[in-house]
Amino acid sequence: MTVDVAEPEAAHAGAVPPPGRAATGRPAWLGQHLGTAVLAGVGGYAFGHYLGNLIASGYVRVVTAAWNDVAIVLGLLFGILGWLAGIGAFNYALAKLAGREPVHADDPPNWTKYFRYSVEHKTVGMQYLIMVLIFFFTAGLLAMGIRTELLSPTTHIYGPGTYIEIVGEHGTMMMMMASSLVVGPLGNWLVPIMIGSRRMAFPRVEASSFWCFSAGYIVILSALALGGFPTGWTGYAPLQNQGSAGMDSYLLGFGIVGAGMILAGFNIFATIVAYRAPGLTWGRLPVFVWGMVTTSFLLTLATPTLVVAIYFGILDRTAFTELYVNAHGGSSYLWENLFWFFGHPEVYIMALPGFGIVAEIIPVFTGKPLFAYRIAAAGMVGVGLLSFFVWQHHLFMSGINPDMRPLFMLTTELISIPTGFVYLVGLGTLYKAKIRFEPPMLFCLAMYFNFLIGGITGVFQSDVPVDVTVHGSFFVLAHFHYTILGGLVFAFFGGVYYWTPKLTGRTLNRKLSIWHFWTMFIFFNLTFFPMFLIGLFDQPRRVFEYASDLTTLNDFASVSAFCLGASFIIFIVNFVWSIWIDPKRAPANPWGSKGLEWQTPTPVPPYNFERIPVVYADPYHYGEADAPPVADLEPANLAFASAASNGHRAAPVVADAD
Repeated sequence: MTVDVAEPEAAHAGAVPPPGRAATGRPAWLGQHLGTAVLAGVGGYAFGHYLGNLIASGYVRVVTAAWNDVAIVLGLLFGILGWLAGIGAFNYALAKLAGREPVHADDPPNWTKYFRYSVEHKTVGMQYLIMVLIFFFTAGLLAMGIRTELLSPTTHIYGPGTYIEIVGEHGTMMMMMASSLVVGPLGNWLVPIMIGSRRMAFPRVEASSFWCFSAGYIVILSALALGGFPTGWTGYAPLQNQGSAGMDSYLLGFGIVGAGMILAGFNIFATIVAYRAPGLTWGRLPVFVWGMVTTSFLLTLATPTLVVAIYFGILDRTAFTELYVNAHGGSSYLWENLFWFFGHPEVYIMALPGFGIVAEIIPVFTGKPLFAYRIAAAGMVGVGLLSFFVWQHHLFMSGINPDMRPLFMLTTELISIPTGFVYLVGLGTLYKAKIRFEPPMLFCLAMYFNFLIGGITGVFQSDVPVDVTVHGSFFVLAHFHYTILGGLVFAFFGGVYYWTPKLTGRTLNRKLSIWHFWTMFIFFNLTFFPMFLIGLFDQPRRVFEYASDLTTLNDFASVSAFCLGASFIIFIVNFVWSIWIDPKRAPANPWGSKGLEWQTPTPVPPYNFERIPVVYADPYHYGEADAPPVADLEPANLAFASAASNGHRAAPVVADAD
């Protein structure tokens, strides 16, 4: 009797066909590429707009603005559905409904796979990487427009309406980008490999989440052509009901990105829970994966509240429900509560992945075990749970019941405790360490510096007396950017520099990487630290005229912002030069990491692992002479190895007939 473990291992990894098994080609008419998505999206918009005009023309209560809103909303909605249909997101379901066997096709062996509907998690991760960078640089250009206007308190480039459109577009773009900045590219690319799986739990859900995300970019950008929106990125009612057709783009854009976030969160959570390799217990999970667990938990549970709030807003603008209109029995507080019930967990949706990245990188470049691993995991879980109990600190100045203030002041200060645990784990690892100052490590150290400033100023704002003083000022803006841009984005770039050799098989130029770091770090602080002072001197946000005695500080911040924007050009040059113009093959494990993802060949095989590995320890035993092996990538007997790994579940073993 012989034991065959290859097929059961495939089942353990999600029943994917092993490498070498040919897939049937897709019929040409099915499309599934960017060209058909664009054509179907344009056709869907035209059909929806025409249908909306027909529906609105039959209203008993004839309001011209409502005609436009119905047509625009249905146009955008059908445009999104056309985009998803054109890329092939519905092909599998439609084939099943028609009684046909769905056709599976492998990715093309060239760059065109990134413009198609792919169910391969590494391809989806790279698609996300390019898309979040497009989001980021678009929002960055809008930020340059904001700082250009603020060079002078009296000489204006835009009118007040145009200025608030740019501010709102910048904020919305950045928030949509930041919500998927790490989860999309690194989460989809790395999580299956880091947990020893061959794929994500639901590959089509993963692919659809990306195409929802990319549709959101187009929809929210269309707001500029439709008159913008006057609310800033928070979409507050009753301004929401008073906005032009650009407000519809805001609602539909945020809504489709939210749908993609729900899909991505559910898929990542299911993958981590059900697809871990034998031996990979919760106590051995990489900290980056812990960050993905808590983030995906928040995405799955918090984002539906946003989608409901957006649905109510669309009804207000098209069906006259007036749920957010105080004068007609609604309540603008309803939007604020629904939005921030999502919006404050979203802050940790952005922060926790950043902490996960730096916790992966710091032990590698210090050569020390991760300090207090279990505290790091517990801190992330604590942050995730408490994040649902702090949302009303955004409403301290709204006029809502003041008796609620002490409760939300307390919960906001309490959440700093598990956040501090995660922060101190990194500091404990750095203590007395011999640090290798490579580019990924530099970005991680900068993240800790920036987040400390953002965190301390956040504690101030959790107290009602301080919040009353600085609310709506540039002080809040500076705090927010130190937390998100200074924390998450620095961590993201650290992760990009760290994992690019694995993602692309190429090494980024070290000198350009260091130049990018220093220019970004210096000019980030020179841009946003003066804004604390500007805020304390009472300059409000979202206005384009200010007191003349603040001109010097604003000019200094603007010039620094232009230099900060230029620092990202160094990154683009480095990336293009190192990947396409003068590529240099990266070593298999250039940093000497013990992480499971670095033990696979580069480039990573299509199905990640020939055999499902068996994990024996967490990957943080650096500098220990008797460190146990992290994993066995070629277990001779999966059942025996699994039993030896503390009884973790094994993939089923099938006995051969002979």
